[in-house]
Amino acid sequence: MEFIYYFGDVFTPLSFMLLLGGTIGGLILGATPGLSPTMAVALLIPFTFQLEAVQGLILLGAAYTSTVAGGAVSAILLKIPGAPANIATTLDGHAMAKKGQGARALQLSFLSSAVGGVLGVLLLIFLTPLLATWALAFGPSHLFWLAILGVTVIGTLDSASVVKGLLSGCIGLWLATIGFDDVMGAQRFIFHPSLGGGINIIAALIGLFAIPQVLTMFAKGRHDNGAEVIEVQRHSVFAAMRELTTRVRALSIGTTIGAVIGLIPGVGGQIAGLVAYDQTKKFSSEKEKFGTGHSEGVIAAEAANNAMVGPSLVPLLTLSIPGSPTAAVLLGGLLIHGIFPGSDLFDNHPDVAWTFINSMLIGQILMCVFGLYVAGLAARVAQVPQSVMAAIVLALSVFGAYSVQGSMGDVYIMACLGIGMYFLERFGFSAAPLVLGLILGPIAESNFVQGGMIADATVGRASYFLTGGLNMLLISVVLASIAYSAWMELRHRRYTTKEEAYA
Repeated sequence: MEFIYYFGDVFTPLSFMLLLGGTIGGLILGATPGLSPTMAVALLIPFTFQLEAVQGLILLGAAYTSTVAGGAVSAILLKIPGAPANIATTLDGHAMAKKGQGARALQLSFLSSAVGGVLGVLLLIFLTPLLATWALAFGPSHLFWLAILGVTVIGTLDSASVVKGLLSGCIGLWLATIGFDDVMGAQRFIFHPSLGGGINIIAALIGLFAIPQVLTMFAKGRHDNGAEVIEVQRHSVFAAMRELTTRVRALSIGTTIGAVIGLIPGVGGQIAGLVAYDQTKKFSSEKEKFGTGHSEGVIAAEAANNAMVGPSLVPLLTLSIPGSPTAAVLLGGLLIHGIFPGSDLFDNHPDVAWTFINSMLIGQILMCVFGLYVAGLAARVAQVPQSVMAAIVLALSVFGAYSVQGSMGDVYIMACLGIGMYFLERFGFSAAPLVLGLILGPIAESNFVQGGMIADATVGRASYFLTGGLNMLLISVVLASIAYSAWMELRHRRYTTKEEAYA
């Protein structure tokens, strides 16, 4: 219970002001397309040079927490995920916004983010030593199978057909191979200088989600002159709280999956929301409502996104192993001040470690309060005419893609992927599986190559990848996921055929 002793340090004037500033700034940065949590934290690093170590970490931690949650704003209102972690939020969140329920969707997203985030930080506080040991159990073979598990999730993710979902995922896996091989250094599919560094995930994210929507809005505006205006429905915060208590299953699944995935080094939080969304859909009795504006999808995705924040710092603070790209930037923030994380961090610098963790706990609550305050105002974006909204989204997309690396090449990549996705959607393909394949491709490939090197020098590839308790467990889950997806599609087709026969 040592953390209680340092709780008051969060409320010193300068520390609390930094916490407020980081929270509000993180929400704004998170809602801006192209500015991921990693980039937001990296942008704030220079501002910590003249601060004490604990104050700098409070600023960075607040920005990390609120940026993940803030990404839901653009995901829900514009169908542009603020970060890869918010991809799953677009699936039902934007559908709710199109029905005029944007305020309700935003309120549920911030409330579920707060619940998942608080529980994730509590895990960081109480179970750090145990979780750090467990995280070390994951080697290259386990991370490879974990990535493959994520790929099998693709089959039922926002797609009417398992086959089309898997094909979309395969396209994403192929796009992930463009550039230089990270392990061997081989050059692959580089037919333009802009592709030398591969496809940047943020530029791809904006292109695959925003550009098809822009083209659709321009086409729609051309036919109806943009006359359609969505009536925004008012929604009480207390009603959102009551609804959240009736969606305990989605909240529990999202929080649990987010915490587990956040703990595993190298996987990151990008897939936490997608996996939580998929599993919530599979366990739900209202599967057919997912993708049409169902609140369970928003709750599960956002709870998972923030639940992974706390556990992702466990390997960093105890083993000096960043659990995510953002944690790697936070490691830089620690090293700048001469603090080296590891097993003795809590012995040598308990004031820094515990005050930082406590500030993240308070930051989750502040993020929720500010988020709920602006939810009703932000939801009015849905009232903007289609033609005007298309121009705004296009401008934000170009800005977001260019700001990642300051390169027009990313803008060209964004445009090409977006136009291609526009035509793929006409044939029933979905962007979410494609992006998931793009994210998981490097994880699966690098761990397979590394695992192969280890296996060739030891027990052989078959034994290394196919034996061991954790490997067997992951393989079983992969097979079960494929079988379940196929069974659900066959069941849906039989049900549809019977309905048509009776009709």
